[in-house]
Amino acid sequence: MRSVTSLSLFALVAGAAADCNGKAEYCDRKYSQVTFAGSHNSGFVGIGPSDNQLTSVTAQLDQGIRFMTTQTHDKDGAIQMCHTSCDLLNAGPLQDYLNTVKTWVDGHPDDVVTLLITNQDAIDITKFDDAFKSAGLDSLAFVPSGQLGLDDWPTLGDMISSGNRVVVFMDYNSDTSKVPYILDEFAYYFETPFDPLEDKLSGCDIDRPAGASADGRLILANHNRNVEILGIDLPDLTHAGDTNSVSSISAQSDTCKGQHGRVPNVVLVSFFVCPTLQPPILILIALQLDYVSIGDAINAQTQLNGL
Repeated sequence: MRSVTSLSLFALVAGAAADCNGKAEYCDRKYSQVTFAGSHNSGFVGIGPSDNQLTSVTAQLDQGIRFMTTQTHDKDGAIQMCHTSCDLLNAGPLQDYLNTVKTWVDGHPDDVVTLLITNQDAIDITKFDDAFKSAGLDSLAFVPSGQLGLDDWPTLGDMISSGNRVVVFMDYNSDTSKVPYILDEFAYYFETPFDPLEDKLSGCDIDRPAGASADGRLILANHNRNVEILGIDLPDLTHAGDTNSVSSISAQSDTCKGQHGRVPNVVLVSFFVCPTLQPPILILIALQLDYVSIGDAINAQTQLNGL
């Protein structure tokens, strides 16, 4: 009996010491107290004028990204990952993207991953449910017991232990009465202005939802700089190193802290590349970035988490 008790205690200690998203310190932090560097339009990979990333979805996850966004559109009744329209850029079926994420998540049982999906074509939410079920991601998805305030989120450790460690948001046309794990983004977040030009990059004004209060909402900071060319705003690959630098990300985060009393929960970037492939260090700041493979987004994430 004594040896069994000792073994049980050892197992508990060993379980408590496991890393969560790369760091043991984050196992006891609520999801809403963790900062994520995020990949803007994570599935649009290439060097074309409408691409936002340089490395594959799997590579982005390997490099430390744990918050990913993608656009979807209806093409002949199928859910396709298209940038603005499928005539402009079609990155293939959402199903393929979800299959890739599922493969990575299965190989990393101590990580919490968040997906933010756009649905401006008002595709039937049950079609998204079918895609998640086909990939097997529905069984890993987090389902809240009700609307969560900032202090109501579980810890990363609890999410990992429960197996519900994929958090899914949708910008428009979600319906939790039909698919309870695809959450309404704007019931939980506000976003800063989308695709900012250089003069707006360090701002933290509330853009969506219009007229919303920051109180009780997570902050998603769009840090994916665009450049105007012939009257068209395009992802700015040329200055991605500066945009994704610690100093640039910190400038926007400082603005958010001054305006709203806290740093962002997500910072979305484009063209992300992590030069050291170090594990992610998170504190619910979602930085939406383009070209995540360029610059210091993970180092900025680490600093914003106080590590």
